[in-house]
Amino acid sequence: MKFRKLFFSSLTLFHLAPFPKVGAQELYVYSEPASTVPAKSLSLKYASKWMTESALGHEHTSSRHMIESTLGLSKYLTFRPGISFGNMYNAYPDLKLRFEAISLYAKLRLLSIDDVHKHFRMAGFVKAVVSKNDLRYEELTADGDQTAFQGGLILTQLLHKLAVSGTGSLVEVLHADRWKDFGAPTFYGYRSFNYSVSAGYLLFPRKYTSYNQTNLNLYIEVMGSKGLDRKYAFADLAPAVQLIINSNAKFNVGYRFQIGGGAYRMANKSLSVSYERTFLHALKARKK
Repeated sequence: MKFRKLFFSSLTLFHLAPFPKVGAQELYVYSEPASTVPAKSLSLKYASKWMTESALGHEHTSSRHMIESTLGLSKYLTFRPGISFGNMYNAYPDLKLRFEAISLYAKLRLLSIDDVHKHFRMAGFVKAVVSKNDLRYEELTADGDQTAFQGGLILTQLLHKLAVSGTGSLVEVLHADRWKDFGAPTFYGYRSFNYSVSAGYLLFPRKYTSYNQTNLNLYIEVMGSKGLDRKYAFADLAPAVQLIINSNAKFNVGYRFQIGGGAYRMANKSLSVSYERTFLHALKARKK
């Protein structure tokens, strides 16, 4: 009985479990919630991004594949190292996958206000990326496109079956080309403000009877970027569907497309598919 109580409590903290006190999910497909993962937990995630490009008069599909591991060092602190492979920056017709980037993400919970069927969370995060890719586009990210540093703030509100979250961050590109001719005008920008507004709704099950019920969650996210040293801005819309299986695995499918603004980008639309498996108490020290 003690183990069962501990198990449900841990799942509730991570919002993976179909627990009556946790109505909606905040496991957004494209952005991060302010909530952190349970202490001593470990998750492994594979994610892929697919888009259509045009080169030399030919359309072809390119992709990026990311492997990440999320570590719950405490109930306040989450770390996530990652590595990515892709062919998005290959010269057509070379479509072989190659190593792209390594990254390290850290999130610190700053504030928690909990109540029955609802809570409010605030967290700060930083992310560092070392990438082999060249600067080719105005759009700046910390997804492996450029060597970059990102830092920002996340606010998340849970209201029973609905979770709403907002993120604002600064992205600073640290690519070597930036300092080749310091002070000279360049085509590329190196600094941007990126943002997202996300909403997730728990559609099924309508009523929980056990933690191994499959959850179906619907998401809609608006993401955008504004150049701070170059004049550009754009906004994307990304609907997504999520299945949570046995309270410890999630499968995501999302489609992202531009709805406003403009920038020189690799593509204005993309498809994302990901799978993540969580192991509670995986980092717990063994008793001697």
